[in-house]
Amino acid sequence: MTSGAVAGTAAVRVRGLWKRFGQQVAVAGIDLDLPAGKFIGLVGPNGAGKTTTLSMITGLLRPDHGSVEVVGHDVWRDPVEVKARIGVLPEGLRLFERLSGRELLVYSGRLRGLPRAEVDKRVTQLLDVLDLAGAQHKLVVDYSTGMRKKIGLAAALLHNPEVLFLDEPFEGVDPVSAQTIRGVLERYTASGATVVFSSHVMELVESLCDWVAVMAAGSIRAQGTLAEVRGEAPTLQRAFLELVGAGGRDTGSHLDWLGGGAAR
Repeated sequence: MTSGAVAGTAAVRVRGLWKRFGQQVAVAGIDLDLPAGKFIGLVGPNGAGKTTTLSMITGLLRPDHGSVEVVGHDVWRDPVEVKARIGVLPEGLRLFERLSGRELLVYSGRLRGLPRAEVDKRVTQLLDVLDLAGAQHKLVVDYSTGMRKKIGLAAALLHNPEVLFLDEPFEGVDPVSAQTIRGVLERYTASGATVVFSSHVMELVESLCDWVAVMAAGSIRAQGTLAEVRGEAPTLQRAFLELVGAGGRDTGSHLDWLGGGAAR
């Protein structure tokens, strides 16, 4: 795989991004510069605004204010150019469940305008690498969670995007499928492409990513290389807890009734 993005430049540039749902501010005027050619983690607790941010960056949700550029193209002024250069695996992705895995990928490739021969070649390779060849003629409705994640990833990779966006790609995935997905993503970024994925599992982010943005309550609390964000903390988990204001939270003083085995 190859990428048109140049390492050291910004694959994604976000300025003043806002989104409000009723009285709830989901994203509060964030700025981000996500470097090209990196494995990037957008991390934060549940409800931090990660999914809303990724939805706006990828053109799935229109912001109230602000701008987003992906590989130099404005997401809302030039959506066709942007969508041709990105792959997206949203959380809770809805698939065409009455197609087989292979049919779904062929359909996705043809929608992208790829020649049929090239689609067939890429689909066969992706099914093999993602350990789905044995289930390629099985209906997607009968796929497990891990298989659904893998077929969704295959569809997102099929057109060889420059930037790949993944929302909680390892959520609910078994260890074997997770290792397979991880191997494919590491190979993809090694080619110079960019992966941006959201997660709240710090151990996973620390083992995969070389650049991190920490988000809480709709704001960016820190962004930079893994070492810069971790700072003097022994682990990213500890740094994360401090950044989101949960480092000294007392979890037990009000639960003195809990434990002992007998109801009382």
